[in-house]
Amino acid sequence: MTLNDPLASALSKLLNADKVGKTECIVKPVSNLLLEVLKIFKDNGYIKDFELVKDSKYRIVKVSPIGSINKCGVIKPRFPFKIENVEKFEKRYLPAKDFGILIVSTTKGIITHLDAKNKNIGGSLIAYCY
Repeated sequence: MTLNDPLASALSKLLNADKVGKTECIVKPVSNLLLEVLKIFKDNGYIKDFELVKDSKYRIVKVSPIGSINKCGVIKPRFPFKIENVEKFEKRYLPAKDFGILIVSTTKGIITHLDAKNKNIGGSLIAYCY
């Protein structure tokens, strides 16, 4: 089985585990992008914790959801945005103002759209969560 988008697969698995109330979710394959997104989820209170585990063949991540994710997913295509028009994408992907986060790739790394607003930098949209 080949995966076209490992990040989308991981977020889908995490959302499903969160919806049914599981205390642990195993995600594979692991990429650096996935780890950065999970770090942002943890910092914003969407997951409790995550742990990178080295299996015999490959790396896996054990994620502990806390039941606070309503919806999450990747944004395809990865739209580039300027900071002036980030509100257009907030309206498109988030249900209300100041509710949820957009995860963006910038020259300063993977950050939330709120941090991008504060730093006044644009980038590319990666994912959303609320």
